[in-house]
Amino acid sequence: MTQTTADKRRAFRALHEAGCFVIPNPWDVGSALALQSLGFQALASTSAGMAWSMGEADGKVGLEDVLAHLAALAGRLDVPLNADFENGFADAPEGVAANVARAVGTGVAGLSIEDSTGDAAAPLYEFDLAVARVAAARAAIDAIDPSVMLTARSEGFIRGRPDLPETLRRLTAYAEAGADCLYAPGLREPAQIRAVVEAVAPRPVNLLTPGLAVAEIAALGVRRISVGGSLARTAWGEFLRAAREIATDGTFTAFGRGAPGAELNRMFGG
Repeated sequence: MTQTTADKRRAFRALHEAGCFVIPNPWDVGSALALQSLGFQALASTSAGMAWSMGEADGKVGLEDVLAHLAALAGRLDVPLNADFENGFADAPEGVAANVARAVGTGVAGLSIEDSTGDAAAPLYEFDLAVARVAAARAAIDAIDPSVMLTARSEGFIRGRPDLPETLRRLTAYAEAGADCLYAPGLREPAQIRAVVEAVAPRPVNLLTPGLAVAEIAALGVRRISVGGSLARTAWGEFLRAAREIATDGTFTAFGRGAPGAELNRMFGG
């Protein structure tokens, strides 16, 4: 049964109310439909996977292309889509608000805003500005549809600033500014993960999988598990291994590991 945007937004919020679920990250419509067919209850875009599919480095795709990508995914899916909306494609809160409003218009059920500047010398927005950016995103969402979930990301652990107390300070402030879900990619130690969960409770926490099993992560109190660009990297890895075999050895044995065409046609409705 085809789900409306409102249906998907309600379903996405309900997923965060109890338990723990995996929200894998497709990089194009085909990979999104494949993941949906496997029974995942929600999906999230990946800035890295999308960029690589367009022949760009992560973080180098512009706003218009990202909005078109989100609209294409959301328009084909019957499960909720969360948007990796990077830093909102603006520094100032006003710019973040304007761009978030456009993202909501693509039909996503949620979106994330991160506090990474893209500047290696000063990788995180100054604290007060970072909080104001989250508040602006929240206000923009509420003006259109308050059911859209806002995830606030603190990027220190993947941007050369692995400071747990500062991460906790930022995440709790983002929660107070209106974030529905909190996310600090790069956490790997159970004690760190548990500290984040406890600091922002009762709001749900998203975790970028640190190599632990789903059951182990759930036991730490995490509600949502994403994989970022890992599925895209896995697909690219097999593609490159097969192509390099042809280029260097002149053989084609890697093709034996490919998915059967008939299976793919069935998956996509052929």
